[in-house]
Amino acid sequence: MNKTVLVIGGGAAGMMAAICAARKGAAVTLLESNERLGKKVNITGKGRCNVTNASACDELLAHVPRNARFLYSAFSRWDGHDTMTFFEELGVALKVERGKRVFPVSDRSFDITGALERELRRLHVQWVRDRAVELIKDADRVRGAVGERGSYRAEAVIIATGGVSYPATGSTGDGYRLAESVGHSIAAPCASLVPVEIEDDCCAEMQGLSLKNVTLTVKNQKNKVIFSELGEMIFTHFGVSGPLVLSASAHMRDWEKNTYRMLIDLKPALDEQKLEARLLRDFEERANQNAATMLGGLVNRSMIPVMLRKTGISGETRVHSITKEQRRRLLQTLKAFELPVKGLRPVEEAIITCGGVKVGEIDPHTMGSKKISGLYFAGEVLDVDAYTGGFNLQIAWSTGRAAGEAAAEECQ
Repeated sequence: MNKTVLVIGGGAAGMMAAICAARKGAAVTLLESNERLGKKVNITGKGRCNVTNASACDELLAHVPRNARFLYSAFSRWDGHDTMTFFEELGVALKVERGKRVFPVSDRSFDITGALERELRRLHVQWVRDRAVELIKDADRVRGAVGERGSYRAEAVIIATGGVSYPATGSTGDGYRLAESVGHSIAAPCASLVPVEIEDDCCAEMQGLSLKNVTLTVKNQKNKVIFSELGEMIFTHFGVSGPLVLSASAHMRDWEKNTYRMLIDLKPALDEQKLEARLLRDFEERANQNAATMLGGLVNRSMIPVMLRKTGISGETRVHSITKEQRRRLLQTLKAFELPVKGLRPVEEAIITCGGVKVGEIDPHTMGSKKISGLYFAGEVLDVDAYTGGFNLQIAWSTGRAAGEAAAEECQ
């Protein structure tokens, strides 16, 4: 067997690329410096691993805000249903939850990485614990890579090193440097799917408070809605986090031209008319209570002081003394609790990196470099990213497959 492929990076995209290249008959070496493969995969979905989204090509593309057209070929040949079949054939039982999110039935991410590792062993993929620091190349072709512990010759090299988010998992930007060394351009990496910092100190005051079944809406400075979704979020010392916030952050990208504000509908099941009727009923039934006590029936206790400040009502005010205007402000605050956005948390805290190797320099069918022969890319190192819901891992699986098969076929 004289076809050799070197895969740099043992995350989702790298493992898929290695498996697909080996299934095509290539002798594959996988470089990964971590003590185990798939370190970042193991922490996704709070350790449950949202392995994909049960969607076909068009729906997958609709959840990719950046360079979606580049992924058309990869998604059309390997979509969420193909990923499900792939893992089920490896012995992992899967289930589909809200929003077509796919998880292992066991709710254990290690079942996903374990299945991938077993398949790598079955295919005799050689895993070497090393970190690539330089590509080996001649005038027009990549011929392998130099690591910290040795050199690795190959007829094709796949870079699948991830971005710069969660650097503790090994995503330290190595792939960008390797790509630049052979002439590739890098779109500046920044955070996506990341907690959000808020100007208002009220978040620190409510730190730890989790809100469920609320609607979070984000508007830009033109008052245009750029995101609105029902779900869960949490207040932190710096602002807000949780599933809703992470999804919203992916829509807040144009910081040079925009400012953003968040609006939380604390009572999404009630329209304004029904909420007004609810308030009138509460006010009548609790006329002699003070305002702080009455609010305990509407919001969490840790939120009461903040609500009082935002509505201009003293906590000691008797409910029967609250004015019509104050009641109106309370209704508006319950339906649109406003938080001015300061910015996103650092990219190191992000789930996904936005930015990476510019896709205009890569063949979308093969993931091969247009700059130099023998070089391929897969996964988060590329300038593509998606919303939450299994879409980013699907990018890893689809691009990993495309790169692995193309690299192996080129060697024939």
